[in-house]
Amino acid sequence: MRNLQIPTFLIRVSFYSIILLGLVISTSYAQNNAPLSRILVKGNQFVDAAGKTVVFRGLNTSDPDKLVNEGQWNKRYFQEMKNWGATVVRFPIHPTAWVKRGKKDYLKLLDDGIKWATELEMYVIIDWHSIGNLRTEKYQAPMYQTDLNQTLKFWTTIAKQYGDNPTVAFYELFNEPTLQGGKLGECTWAQWKEMMEAVILTIRKKGGKGVPLVAGFNWAYDLTDAKKQPINAEGIGYISHPYPQKRDKPWVDKWTADWGFMKANYPLFLTEVGFCEPEAKGAHIPVISDESYGTAITDYCDAKDISYVVWVFDPQWSPMLFLDWEFTPSRQGRFFKEKLSSY
Repeated sequence: MRNLQIPTFLIRVSFYSIILLGLVISTSYAQNNAPLSRILVKGNQFVDAAGKTVVFRGLNTSDPDKLVNEGQWNKRYFQEMKNWGATVVRFPIHPTAWVKRGKKDYLKLLDDGIKWATELEMYVIIDWHSIGNLRTEKYQAPMYQTDLNQTLKFWTTIAKQYGDNPTVAFYELFNEPTLQGGKLGECTWAQWKEMMEAVILTIRKKGGKGVPLVAGFNWAYDLTDAKKQPINAEGIGYISHPYPQKRDKPWVDKWTADWGFMKANYPLFLTEVGFCEPEAKGAHIPVISDESYGTAITDYCDAKDISYVVWVFDPQWSPMLFLDWEFTPSRQGRFFKEKLSSY
């Protein structure tokens, strides 16, 4: 058998090629798994750690508890949101789902979702998804039942678990405060303000470094009280949920008067927008509209650097963005998929 001699220069080339390939693989892995930049508040903008303005456009998941029960809380789901153009995803956590699943198991769901979001370079909003009057403990439906003590404990848990994780960029303290025309009792803005300041203080004391997001009354639509008595805390943003039926057309001047004025001094995040036609499955009055609403709200946000998240990336909850688990877009899904992908 002939003894083959490999030239020295070929050995050196192969050796350095292997090293170079290793460096490329290592660098690629590090880039794909690097933490996202911490999001901060500077004036009326969200900025990254380098001070660059960041405007978010994204999608609401349905409750992670619902999705895992249906076998859909997985990276495929997150990849599809990324494919639609999302840079942020919002997790609506119902108090009753949090209690039923238990803190330990629910945190496992959140750990997975935050990991997938990080891998796909999407930020996360954690949303305590209750609707009603936190002061009187009266709510729109049983699934929203909570109290101030439980709310403080929830945010203590989130602050401790994810306070140093920059992917968890936002804490939406309470989804939709409403008195429902007095049916849910009374709560003044001063009382609401005091409760929200207590939640923010708790989050900060427990290590939460994300941006707290504060809602106004009328199902998180109206921020006029905040203009007169802003929340006494630094590094926060305000939210609104300006669904189409909150005001008649034309919308723009009314939006500015009701909540848009806050953008002059604070970052503003519309954590729920969306629409559906009257005949759509699950259609209900606040969201019935057409593409004219989609165009109006996104143009308004784009002109003012306002971040927004569309409700909801689910085929059952309304107004749904897709119709089946092949992610076939609904009517509003077609509009927002094209819009998000255009940025």
